[in-house]
Amino acid sequence: MSKAGEIRVLALGLIRDGERIFVSEGYDPAKQSTFYRALGGGVDFGETSLIALKREFQEEIQAELTNIRYLGCIENLFIFNGRQGHEIIQLYQCDFADSKFYQLESLFFSESPNHKHRALWINIERFKSGELTLVPTEFFNYL
Repeated sequence: MSKAGEIRVLALGLIRDGERIFVSEGYDPAKQSTFYRALGGGVDFGETSLIALKREFQEEIQAELTNIRYLGCIENLFIFNGRQGHEIIQLYQCDFADSKFYQLESLFFSESPNHKHRALWINIERFKSGELTLVPTEFFNYL
């Protein structure tokens, strides 16, 4: 998590397979609500967002990416756990190099020792209908 008053730069990968996308599940304790977002993570000083994207997928779920294409930049202002957040998201469209990832129902990964996350395939219609929450909402422009 970023410190107060800090803007985070993220590289996220939008992976689509027909009518479903691969997302990570998050939970906001203050709102007591579950949300979903594309996988990826923070860009470190001195690395490009493309390199960060590849590194994050490798670190988090041991996945190689292929067919990587830059989609655009999203500026995301939000409240998480009662605190203001600000992110600049470099969004990429990509595919998994290994087809085994398309067969998975879901998988668990760790961002840090005490943070377990679930990544899973979800039908886009479930987000569009409002049944599930996809963040940031600008994401819909790329689906």
